[in-house]
Amino acid sequence: MARPTDTPAWRALQSHYEKIKDLHLRRLFAEDPSRGQKLAAEGAGLYLDYSKNRITAETVGLLLQLAKERGVAERRDAMFRGEKINITEKRAVLHVALRAPKGVEIRVDGKDVVPEVHAVLDKMAQFSNRVRSGEWKGHTGKRIRNVINIGIGGSYLGPEMAYAALRDVSDRAMTFRFVANVDGAAFAEATHDLDPAETLFIISSKTFTTLETMTNAATARRWIVEKLGSDAAVARHFVAVSTNEAEVRKFGIDTANMFGFWDWVGGRYSMDSAIGLSTMIAIGPENYRELLGGFRAMDEHFCTAPLEKNLPVLMGLLTVWYNNFFGAQTIGIMPYSDNLRRFPAYLQQLQMESNGKHVDLDGNHVGVQTGPIIWGEPGTDGQHSFYQLIHQGTKLIPCDLIGFCRPLSALKEHHDLLMSNVFAQAEALAFGKTPEELKAEGSPDFQTPFRVCEGNRPTNVILADKLTPRTLGSLVALYEHNVFTQGAIWDIDSFDQWGVELGKVLAKRIIPELESSSEPDLKHDSSTNALIRRYRRLRSGR
Repeated sequence: MARPTDTPAWRALQSHYEKIKDLHLRRLFAEDPSRGQKLAAEGAGLYLDYSKNRITAETVGLLLQLAKERGVAERRDAMFRGEKINITEKRAVLHVALRAPKGVEIRVDGKDVVPEVHAVLDKMAQFSNRVRSGEWKGHTGKRIRNVINIGIGGSYLGPEMAYAALRDVSDRAMTFRFVANVDGAAFAEATHDLDPAETLFIISSKTFTTLETMTNAATARRWIVEKLGSDAAVARHFVAVSTNEAEVRKFGIDTANMFGFWDWVGGRYSMDSAIGLSTMIAIGPENYRELLGGFRAMDEHFCTAPLEKNLPVLMGLLTVWYNNFFGAQTIGIMPYSDNLRRFPAYLQQLQMESNGKHVDLDGNHVGVQTGPIIWGEPGTDGQHSFYQLIHQGTKLIPCDLIGFCRPLSALKEHHDLLMSNVFAQAEALAFGKTPEELKAEGSPDFQTPFRVCEGNRPTNVILADKLTPRTLGSLVALYEHNVFTQGAIWDIDSFDQWGVELGKVLAKRIIPELESSSEPDLKHDSSTNALIRRYRRLRSGR
């Protein structure tokens, strides 16, 4: 495929950008009082107001033309058909099959994978019910009250984010914790106040060889065996989410308690696979199926809604608009919900690992800036820290503000205050405060330059009824398909992660150099050699 910059729509967008780049949102709203209703769309329980973006109707038309010229719909359909669109690993990309209802047919290499998906879901449900009811007992006969998920990347961020988001429907009699970091302090903190006899570990690793995960798993195994006094305890306190039956058995886990998934499920797209076992135990199988229903609703919206009303497509195109024409390098994700405090971190992996690529599908340099940096914190926390830079700094930072119309708590007045800030921040970022407005308010003249807010800072506002399992599924799928849209425009493989692998390979080479009892023969660059020597010297107390 040609570079995106070689397409007629891209060239037209570049010319269009030069004409409207200084156009202010104040003028756009003044010229069209109904703009707020026109530039909005909804689907799968989510409402998107994208009117406070630096765009006109012509911008939207040109972006949609770009999507057509880059084959976004065709590539989307190829993904849903099970074609191997992950070309570097020659794999299908079928996280959408994880939430397909029974009776839908999705084939990979001629085989319908949906029955297998539901067989795993049924097995997860049976196990979850046994743990939640107390039927599943630990080695000493005590019921399980604590669940620790050990994984990394998608095997950690998804389950941790989902548990925090859905804690209001979780079993509050149980404790759920998540360990990823190989820093021993993470494991020690997760277990320091728990009774081993009441603790279940879920080891989540597709290969069951991931260095960080298996290091933490080995520590967990020693903790259980030492505290409970028998290797036999492992079978009652560990289950695996993996595809490597031999390694799972070698670890001491009964393979009857191994929950599988497939190579067409990428790690960062796996929270609704067996990787979500801890989520299902926490919220129960029925709520978990509601979560899957939300995913599925957004999948159907993505597949069927016209591009001009398609939420993921619109958000993906707006990302391209700011990233490639305005030169914006970051996007702020600001959920106005304390339960979604880990959502920005989840999206960091989803977006940056997917679209942090420098070559296209033909192996040529992509020629444009790709994946933006994703960051954020819950509102209103961020308003008292980094929002200052967004309002008055010199960087353009588009933001997504996510809010819910109904609260999770009974403190309605708190929720009205919270949501007033969603609307106020979007308004303030768009329209700012002019010198004339400050003067009319009686602001001292000497303060005026410091108090002026230029405005013209773009936002998307995403509203939903309430943060439920179904809403969370829709929200995650919205961003999955948003990422897909961006990748299709840039013609990159959003489903591999070779850059991640390089650091892992080098770390394995360095580990024995750190652990060696004798001075190793170091053959790195001078900086790495000096750092390793300094570490060895200080670690040993010399």
